[in-house]
Amino acid sequence: VQLQASGGGLVQADGSLRLSCQASGLSLYSYTMGWFRQAPGKEREGVACISRGGSAYAVDSVKGRFTISRDIDKNTVYLQMNSLKPEDTGVYYCAATTRNTATMTTDLYNYWGQGTQVTVSS
Repeated sequence: VQLQASGGGLVQADGSLRLSCQASGLSLYSYTMGWFRQAPGKEREGVACISRGGSAYAVDSVKGRFTISRDIDKNTVYLQMNSLKPEDTGVYYCAATTRNTATMTTDLYNYWGQGTQVTVSS
């Protein structure tokens, strides 16, 4: 299994970015996929996830601004990030778990991508 995250960059506050996670060696029908982030000096935290059945979930701090989606044909998961804030800065990781339901528990994820840096300037 390989997860390749991309799409990060430097953006001004209120700007937008779309992250992509290209998955290989697994089917999005069989894995719940999640996006996590880690800011300098802080623990990794969940951002959003989409279950095997396609149910999406986002944490309160990004709800209404971030949207997770997937393209089954491309085996790719996306994170559309709008109205970005400086506190959204961090390394963003995509991950996969065999859990059937949406979960943001880091320890339940089996596979992790390499991360992509998102920096939001004020």
